[in-house]
Amino acid sequence: MYKKQTDVIRTQIERSQFLEHSTPLYLTSSFIFEDAEDMRASFSEEKERNIYSRFTNPNTSEFVEKICKMEGAEDGFAFATGMAAVFSTFAALLSSGDHIVSVQSVFGSTHTLFTKYFPKWNIETSYFKINEVDTIERLITPKTKILYAETPTNPAVDILDLELLGAIAKKHHLILIIDNCFATPYLQQPIKFGAHLVIHSATKLIDGQGRVLGGATVGRADLIREIYLFSRNTGPALSPFNAWVLSKSLETLAVRVDRHCENALRIAQFLENHDNVDGVKYPFLKSHPQYEIAKKQMKLGGSIVAFEVKGGIANGRRFLDALKLCSLSANLGDTRTIVTHPASTTHSKLSEEDRLEVNITDGLVRISVGLENVEDIINDLNQALS
Repeated sequence: MYKKQTDVIRTQIERSQFLEHSTPLYLTSSFIFEDAEDMRASFSEEKERNIYSRFTNPNTSEFVEKICKMEGAEDGFAFATGMAAVFSTFAALLSSGDHIVSVQSVFGSTHTLFTKYFPKWNIETSYFKINEVDTIERLITPKTKILYAETPTNPAVDILDLELLGAIAKKHHLILIIDNCFATPYLQQPIKFGAHLVIHSATKLIDGQGRVLGGATVGRADLIREIYLFSRNTGPALSPFNAWVLSKSLETLAVRVDRHCENALRIAQFLENHDNVDGVKYPFLKSHPQYEIAKKQMKLGGSIVAFEVKGGIANGRRFLDALKLCSLSANLGDTRTIVTHPASTTHSKLSEEDRLEVNITDGLVRISVGLENVEDIINDLNQALS
């Protein structure tokens, strides 16, 4: 039995007759059948084989198998984007009249699904605050089907207790779905704590170099079967090329994320002691309100640091404009350090009241710490804050 990282590196689809060492690209939309009976048996699912790349493809299958091994999942499906994974997972499992209980601190597009689009299909969502997990059970009704959370949250980097959520879901027979994007399967495996499904935006740290879009949902086989059938008919499948890139990226995930986390902790400590910073959030800082929970369920603190620039929005903008090394972008999880102002970008569609409810102030800055020399990153942040 190999260690998990060895297993991920060594997991490959079956070699072709050319005996290649590196998995080839299968850039094909469809696959041929040996005869009429083979075609019939394949479509009736008496045979497990590739038919059409909207359903499965060797490259997407390899990528999914690796994610499943890292997360400890039974099965999975790969999507074109992280939001395709979020939408398809909910759409496949919910019916009109169903109810979701979710943490209030969710990605802006997920919030839009919950508040604008799902209500069209008579699917309602009730939110609980990060610091009010004791209210979760009061929100559950006979119509509640899913308990949902991101941890760490985007962008405020708050932490939810996965063990507690798992216990609540088990007690009330709910499907627990966790967005594990910020942690990656290397740092955190929610299934260990009772999650039934785990969602990833593979665009972020899994790719790690800002090249391709992708997403995945992995978990319990019977639930994945429903998600697969929905997605097979609606078409949000990951492209073979992107799957090939992402599968390769998983082979270096551990070494990359170790460096991201090392740099991020150094930067969080630097910012915590800076005169022009009002507060810093990083899961492995002892000052983080959920530090003990983070230590319990995460291997390291992740690559995201959130902090408040003194002087509000005006000084925040001056800080962003003064940066010379760090990139201004809405993405995260790149080799290059990225600085984002969530209130005007990723969460700009939320009202000011809704943003403040989830700790997104006008002065909040999110740093996705990259792989550059950490002294260079610190020097750039310091000159921009001065």
